[in-house]
Amino acid sequence: MTDKKTGFEEALKKLESSAEKLRAEDIPLEEAIRCYEEGIKHYRECRDILDKADQKIETLTKQEGLS
Repeated sequence: MTDKKTGFEEALKKLESSAEKLRAEDIPLEEAIRCYEEGIKHYRECRDILDKADQKIETLTKQEGLS
């Protein structure tokens, strides 16, 4: 993850932006590799945020005896 906290929506927008750049037909190879690396970074940020949210929901569900 990055040094500053990134919100899910912001990380998702960055991931979508990286994917959009990769879809460009005239993108040079070096640029494509850089965009791919950025996309992987943003994907991991999104996944980490969602994993933490899932863990929190599980904890709250167990505390409330809903599982």
